[in-house]
Amino acid sequence: MSIAVETPTDKTIVMSRSFAAPREVVFACHTQPEHIRQWWGRGNPLDVEIDFRVGGKWRFVEHADGNEHAFRGEIRAIDAPNGFTWTFEYEPMAGHILTEQYVFTEENGRTTVTSTSTFDSQEDRDGMIQSGMESGAEQSYAALDSYLLKIA
Repeated sequence: MSIAVETPTDKTIVMSRSFAAPREVVFACHTQPEHIRQWWGRGNPLDVEIDFRVGGKWRFVEHADGNEHAFRGEIRAIDAPNGFTWTFEYEPMAGHILTEQYVFTEENGRTTVTSTSTFDSQEDRDGMIQSGMESGAEQSYAALDSYLLKIA
């Protein structure tokens, strides 16, 4: 299964992907550190700090190819298990903060995750696309597929 990516406006990216698991499980895998560290960051070793409450902060550090890639943000809204919204910032590019809204919908035991990323400018959006974001998300969600099979 691959990610569907759209750019409906000059400041947004919408990605969606389905998983063979119930919504509550897929939501937990996106919000609980013991699950996140198993798949986020393309399945590479990951340090996870997350205070999953409105106003709570999160920070993930991916360890890959001898480098560290740090990301951080703040939880803006939670509607468990239907969705959540947080800010997202890649620390080496501080100040380029986007807002990501995740929506989880379940049908016949499959859950579709749709994320809408809203950027401050078209330049920021285009930079994220050019950074390899789509392939990184694809690799992370492939790692989530494998993890979901382990915990099923």
